[in-house]
Amino acid sequence: MNLSQTIATELAVRPAQVEAAVRLLDEGATVPFIARYRKEVTGGLDDTQLRTLEERLGYLRELEDRRAAVLASIGEQGRLTDALRADILAADTKTRLEDLYLPYKPKRRTKAQIAREAGLAPLAETLLADPQQAPEALAAGFVAPDRGVADVKAALDGARQILMETFAEDAELLGRLRERLWSEGVLASRLVDGRQDEGAKFSDYFDFAEPLHKVPSHRALALLRGRNEGVLTLGLDLPVAEGQPHPAEAMIAARFGVRALGRPADAWLTESVRWAWKIKLSSALDTELKNRLREAAETEAIRVFATNLKDLLLAAPAGPRAVLGLDPGLRTGCKVAVVDATGKLLATETIHPHVPHQRWDEALAKLAVLCRTHAVALVAIGNGTASRETDRLVAELIRREPGLGLGKIVVSEAGASVYSASELAALEFPGLDVSLRGAVSIARRLQDPLAELVKIEPKAIGVGQYQHDVNQTQLARSLDAVVEDCVNAVGVDVNTASVPLLTRVSGLNATLARNIVAWRDANGAFRNRAQLLKVPRLGDKTFEQAAGFLRIAHGDNPLDRSAVHPEAYPVVERILKRAGRDIGGVLGDTGFLRGLRPEQYTDGRFGVPTVRDIIAELEKPGRDPRPEFRTAAFREGVEDLKDLEADMVLEGVVTNVTNFGAFVDIGVHQDGLVHVSCLSEKFVKDPHQVVRAGDVVRVKVLEVDVKRRRIALTMRLADQARDHQPGAGKPAGTARSGRPPQAQPPARAQKPAGGGAFADAFARARRK
Repeated sequence: MNLSQTIATELAVRPAQVEAAVRLLDEGATVPFIARYRKEVTGGLDDTQLRTLEERLGYLRELEDRRAAVLASIGEQGRLTDALRADILAADTKTRLEDLYLPYKPKRRTKAQIAREAGLAPLAETLLADPQQAPEALAAGFVAPDRGVADVKAALDGARQILMETFAEDAELLGRLRERLWSEGVLASRLVDGRQDEGAKFSDYFDFAEPLHKVPSHRALALLRGRNEGVLTLGLDLPVAEGQPHPAEAMIAARFGVRALGRPADAWLTESVRWAWKIKLSSALDTELKNRLREAAETEAIRVFATNLKDLLLAAPAGPRAVLGLDPGLRTGCKVAVVDATGKLLATETIHPHVPHQRWDEALAKLAVLCRTHAVALVAIGNGTASRETDRLVAELIRREPGLGLGKIVVSEAGASVYSASELAALEFPGLDVSLRGAVSIARRLQDPLAELVKIEPKAIGVGQYQHDVNQTQLARSLDAVVEDCVNAVGVDVNTASVPLLTRVSGLNATLARNIVAWRDANGAFRNRAQLLKVPRLGDKTFEQAAGFLRIAHGDNPLDRSAVHPEAYPVVERILKRAGRDIGGVLGDTGFLRGLRPEQYTDGRFGVPTVRDIIAELEKPGRDPRPEFRTAAFREGVEDLKDLEADMVLEGVVTNVTNFGAFVDIGVHQDGLVHVSCLSEKFVKDPHQVVRAGDVVRVKVLEVDVKRRRIALTMRLADQARDHQPGAGKPAGTARSGRPPQAQPPARAQKPAGGGAFADAFARARRK
C-alpha cells in the first residue's frame, strides 16, 4: 500500500481524506486550521486524527527514505535478489527493514568474515546440512596455517563463528525471537550490592519480576531510572521449564534443523546454537527490547503529560477582574502584586506576616489598602511554602473588611519561578525584582490560565510523570502541539494578546507575533481583521491560516470577534440577505439561527459542515470552550498531615493524573493519591476517563503515613453514612501542585499498594 492507504487503514478513514490532509500539510497549513476550516476538504478529520496522521506521515516517509537507501546499498553489492527486493518492499516497520538489511550492512570485519576469508564456509555449511559428518575429521581437511587456520580446533571455531553469525542475522528468526521475548519474557530487577541505603526510594524493586509486556509505563521508567542511577540491575529472559532446553535455543535449532539425534555433528551444532543465543542474540535482543520498553513507556508518559497539560491550559478563567497575587514565603516574606482587569501591573509590595517576622496586623493593613485602592475582586495565593498560612491571612482580611467583597483562591505556582527568571519576564518588567514577577504571574494565571501559561516552557509546568526521563525532543514536540491546539481552540484577542500567546496562533511565529504587537503599539488597536495584512511580513497565506483564530472584540465588523473565517463572510451575507436582517439582529438570536437549514447556504467551496459551524458561531459569537470558573473549598482546620484522620471526606483539586491514579491537593502541603482502583465504583482502565487536572473532587481519607508524607485517598464514596462531612470553610481555591511527580519516591509512588498499611487501605477501599 502507499502511504495514504497505510495511514487511512490505521485511522479507519478513506485514503482520499488522508491524501487531502497530506496536501494541505505539505502546503504549510497547520493542524488547527485544517481541523477547523477545511472540513469539506478532509471529510471532517478532527485535530486528534490530524495529529496522528502528521506523526505517522513523518515516520512512514522516513521509512521510505531508509528503504530506498537499503535497496541502493544491497544493489551496489550485487546481492539484491527478486525475493529480497520483495521482502524489503513489504517491510512495514523500521525494525523489520533493519533485520532484512543486517546481513548486507557494511560493518567492521567480524570473526565470521575472517573465517570465510580463510575458506571455512564450506565446513560450516557441510556440518549444518549433514550432521552425519564427524566435525574433527571433516575439519582436518580445512587446516591451513598460511590462511590463519592452525589446527582442527581453529577450523571448527571459525566454522562456528560463521554459523553463529548466520543464525543471528536471519530476519525471520530475529522477528520470532523478538516477539516471543516481548510476549513471554520476564523483566527482573535486583539490588546492586552496597546500594541499599542510597537507593531506598527504589526498594519496591530490589527483588522484582514482571512479564515484560505487562510492565506499565510508570513502572518501566522507575526501573530504568533505578538502573541508570546504579541501584538496580535489570535482566530479561524467557522462563525455562525444568529439564527442557532454553526456549530461544529451541527456536534457533528448529529454524535451522538442528536436532539432538546422536549423530556425530549434533553435539557440535547444538553447542553452536547455544553460543549463538548467549553471545550474539541474547544481549542484542535484551538491549533492543529494553529500548522498546523505554520508548513505549516514554510515548505513554508523554501522552499522559500532554493530556494533563491540555486540561490545565483549558482550565476555567476567572475573567477580567482586578486580582491581587500573593507569592507566599516565610523568611523572605510574601511577595504581592496587583494587576488590573487586563493584566496590567498596578502595584507591588512585600509583607512579612509569618515567622520569623510575624508582622500580621501590618500585613493586613497593607493588603487592605492595596485592595481598596485598586478595587481588587480576587486574591490569588500561590500554593508553595506557607500557602496555608497565607490563606489564613487573607481569610482574616476578608473577615475584617467585608466591604471589600473579596474572594480568595489558591492557584498553582508551577513554573512561576521559571517565568520570573526568563528573558520574557525581563522584557515585560525590566525594573522589577525577580521575586515580584512571580506574584504577577500568579495573579494573571487566575485571570486567564492559558494566556499566562503559554509564557512558560510546557515541561516546566510539572503535570507529567518522569518527564525528565523521556525523549526531550519528542516531549517538546508533543507539548507544543497541545499548546497550539488549546490556543487556537479558545482564540486570541489580537488587541490584548502577548507575543508568546500570538506566537502559538496558527500560521504565526515569534517574528510575526512581535510585528503584530509593534504595529498595535504604533497604530493603536486593530479595527478589523483586514488590517492584519498591513503588518510587516504577514502575507495572504499567513492571513488565511491565522485570521479565524484572531479576534477583535470591539471592531468595525461584529463577525471579527467570532471564529467565522473572513473567507466565509459571504456565507453570512447570504443568510442575512435571505432573512432580510442585519448582523446585529441575527447575532445571538437562538430561535432564528436554530431554524436555519445549513444545506440552503452551501456553495462550491463551503459545505454543510462549515455552514453548520458558522451558524453555531452566530448563536454564540466568540464563545469560550473552557468550563465555568469554580473553586474548591478546603476544610477549615485541616492544614497539615497531622490534621488528617481516616474516613474524613474533603474537597480538593486534581493536580496531576497518571496511569496509576490521580494526585489531589486537599490543602495540607502534600498531595494525596487516589489509586486507579479507588477512582470509581466501576473498573477504570485509564484514570483520564474519570478525572482531569484541575477538577474539583470529593475524596475520603483512607490512610495517612505522616513519617513518609503519604496520603491514600479514595473517590469511592458510596458508604455516605459513615462519611465525615467537610466543614463550612470559605472557598480556598483551585490549588495545583508545583511539585513535579518525580519528587515522589519513584518506586513507591508508582506502586502505592505495594505493601503494609497502604496495601490494607486500598484493599478496604476495593471491598467497599
